[in-house]
Amino acid sequence: MNLSRRMLTKEEEDAVGDEIEVRREDQDKINKFSRLHSHELTLEEELKVKNKEKEELDDITTELELADEDDLVPYKIGDAFFHLPLPQAQELLGLSTAKIEEEIGELEDKMATIRGEMTQLKVELYARFGKTINLET
Repeated sequence: MNLSRRMLTKEEEDAVGDEIEVRREDQDKINKFSRLHSHELTLEEELKVKNKEKEELDDITTELELADEDDLVPYKIGDAFFHLPLPQAQELLGLSTAKIEEEIGELEDKMATIRGEMTQLKVELYARFGKTINLET
């Protein structure tokens, strides 16, 4: 294994003498920030999936607007497709769209809460450690 070494900058050398002790309380905050960041990334992925589903539902809604009132349209429920009258399919589609919009709103609320907590932790940790800690995500 080849480990490369790098030279410390003058600022890093000066900072070595000025190291701040990491208290248990500080470590708990750092750990909490890390968990929140991980959870935020998971929620971002979920939000991408939900937004894509909503976009697809919007596209289908647009397509159905062009269909004839008397047509039976295939509608997927679970793993099966059922041929439904257009008005019933549009109603089910509207319910699905409303449900996904609600889920998107909940995810956005959770993310806002998490980001608020992360911001507060950043303020506290940067106040204590200054440039010796990097919490940029």
